[in-house]
Amino acid sequence: MRLLDVPVDGPPLRDPKDVVDIIGEAFGARPDWIVIPVARLGDGVLDLKTRLLGEMLQKFVNYGFCVAFLGDVSAVIVASKPFADFVRETNRGTQIWFVPDRAALLARLGHA
Repeated sequence: MRLLDVPVDGPPLRDPKDVVDIIGEAFGARPDWIVIPVARLGDGVLDLKTRLLGEMLQKFVNYGFCVAFLGDVSAVIVASKPFADFVRETNRGTQIWFVPDRAALLARLGHA
């Protein structure tokens, strides 16, 4: 299982065009999953009303990449029922996951 780990230190991902470099790197690395730290997401990205997260994810999905967001989103889940529903639905799927930590990701991938 090949993972492309996006570094936690780096400019915040605030806009769909901010993921273009990650997609470019993924084309070269050919990962099974792109792992993005939640801490790397800019302000407002997890607010579904902004549509930023959906637009970012659409770019990854259009190119056939799977994305795992690594980190604690529990505060956002508690504050937003739509986001809680979104996380629940994406985590049922096979292309986009929200996982609390690397151990949970590896367990989900069958590498515990």
